[in-house]
Amino acid sequence: MLVYLRQEGRGIGLLNKIRAYSLQDAGADTVDANHQLGLPVDSRDYRVAAVMLEMLGIRGLRLMTNNPRKISALERSGIVVAERVPLQIVPNTYNAGYLRTKALRLGHLLGGDGLKGDEMWPGAGSG
Repeated sequence: MLVYLRQEGRGIGLLNKIRAYSLQDAGADTVDANHQLGLPVDSRDYRVAAVMLEMLGIRGLRLMTNNPRKISALERSGIVVAERVPLQIVPNTYNAGYLRTKALRLGHLLGGDGLKGDEMWPGAGSG
């Protein structure tokens, strides 16, 4: 089963995400861009996903994510996350800074072994 929540830009909406992209083009990372706009870093709410799963009789699952906050949010809502299935992302010239920021500032687990540190992106700029 795939549950997709329309929460563009970590819940800030499409227009604000475009504004954040403009700030990122000027040198801000994804976290600082949201702060500069006066917005939360991540305002998504996963309770609706938990309710949908409960309505379907699903009490536990394997979750595809690199974001430990999603795991915590679902578990707080009573859904058992039996396994985290990592999304394998290979850093490249265009996404390395962004991925580095997600790992270092947002705690994302990037890599099958859950690496979060600078060793994944030597020389990467901000994202």
